[in-house]
Parts: sequence; C-alpha cells; structure tokens
Amino acid sequence: MKRVLLFLATNLAVIVVLSIIARLFGIDQYIAAQGGSYTGLLVFAALFGFGGAIISLLMSKWSAKRMMGVRVIDSPQNPTEQWLVETVRAQAQQAGIGMPEVGIFNSPDPNAFATGANRNKALVAVSSGLLQRMKRQEVEAVLGHEIGHVANGDMVTLTLIQGVVNTFVIFLARVVGGFVDKAVFRNEDGRGMGYFLSVIVLEIVFGILASIIVMWFSRQREFRADAAGARLAGTGSMIGALEALKRAHEPQALPEKMAAFGINGGTPTGLKRLFMSHPPLDERIEALRRSAGHA
Repeated sequence: MKRVLLFLATNLAVIVVLSIIARLFGIDQYIAAQGGSYTGLLVFAALFGFGGAIISLLMSKWSAKRMMGVRVIDSPQNPTEQWLVETVRAQAQQAGIGMPEVGIFNSPDPNAFATGANRNKALVAVSSGLLQRMKRQEVEAVLGHEIGHVANGDMVTLTLIQGVVNTFVIFLARVVGGFVDKAVFRNEDGRGMGYFLSVIVLEIVFGILASIIVMWFSRQREFRADAAGARLAGTGSMIGALEALKRAHEPQALPEKMAAFGINGGTPTGLKRLFMSHPPLDERIEALRRSAGHA
C-alpha cells in the first residue's frame, strides 16, 4: 500500500513548509490586518490547501523512485524483465492509457505500487520479492491491479480530496491557533509566536486525523482496482494473487513508513482500521468471488 501514505507524508511536509513561508512573508499578518475575516482566511486556506496537494501529486513519481530505490527498466536485462515490460505494455494498451515506466525495487516482501500525476506518464513498480514468490499469472494480476489505479485516475481524485481536506486543516489550525495565542499566550491580536507554533502543531495533528477521510477513499478504490486486475488478468489470477499476499503478509503487515497504495495493506483492527489504506484481504477476495458469481 505504498502510494497513499507516501503521498500523505509528502503532502503534510509541503503544507508545513507553505505555512512557514506564509509566516515569513507576512501573509497571515496581512489577512489579520484586513480584519481577519473568515472568508479571507478560507480563500487563503483553499489556495494553500489545493496548492500543497497539487505539489505533492507532481512530486509523487520522483519521490517514490527515491524513497523506494526503484530501478527503472530502460532496457530489459533478462527474460523476466522483458516479460514484465511487455505485460505492462499490453495491459496499458487494453486499459487505454500511455505506457508507464516500469521499475523494480529491492524488497523480500511481495508488493507493487503505481503512481504519477499523469495517467499517460505513470510509474508501475514491483518488488523483487513479488517476482520471486508469485506465479506469473499472479504477478500479471497484480500488475493489472496497479494499471487499474492508473486508468481510474485514482491519484488525481486523491489529490482533489486531499485539497479539500487540506483547506479545512489549514483553516481550523489558524482559527484554533488564534484562540490559543490569545487565551494562553495573552497576545491581544492572536498573531504572536504562540499562534505560529500552535498552527504548525495543529496542522500536523489535524492532518493526521483528516487522513482518515483519505484512507476511507483509498479503501473504496482498492475494490475497483481489484476488479480491473480481474478484467485484465482473470478473476482466478486476481484471487490467487490476493491469497498469495495473504499467505506472505499475515499476520505481519508492511512497514508503516512506506505503506502507501501498494497491493497489500495489512490487517489492523479497532481504531487502526480507520487508518488502513486497503481493506482486509479476506474482504477483497470475497468481493471478487461475489462479482464472479454475478457475472
């Protein structure tokens, strides 16, 4: 599940940087000087909120390559890499998208992810463990799942949702920060250093809480991507791939720092479930079986 949390982490970092820039250039103070109207603040929050999400989207492929150590296959070096590239090419043509970059990253765990700001210039990467531990028809299904994410425009839709979430995070952080500065630090205008520090902390806290909304969206899109994998590689292969992932990953989940929109998402329970980017594998398998039964 590597793509979503990587995007979220980048987005949160961008928002914090933009907030520091706003402080340094006196944008917050300018809004306050105009009377501190909520309308002006909301416009500011929307500009920075959507700006932060768009910057994160534009950086998504670049940051994924470097964070995961992806080696892009420019010229296949062996039959496996040749098969991988040709399989992605065939699925991309079938899905009606441009040929993505294809890459491999070193990890013993079977996983894969797709990312990119443009559905015609995306990146699809698989782990070395995926190629070593799965049958080819199962790898094909995993690739179909990732191509489904690209064809469905999930990263763009995620960016729009993140932009809305960012807007309210920035807005509420400043409203609460002004209150804290006045009530705790006794600054009459509510725009002192206490305000600035409170805003940074609140943006991080509210941003983490708001990620629950983004994760809910991500879980819904996983079912659609599974359906795409089933169409491109066969329902049996897609179910087989998910069952292989279940055997490989449960009960152990992926490292949290890189859990962002890959094929597998672990199985947290309780409150942790709210922060899952993927539904449990059993639910995904059952959804595919129901779909096959109705077909």
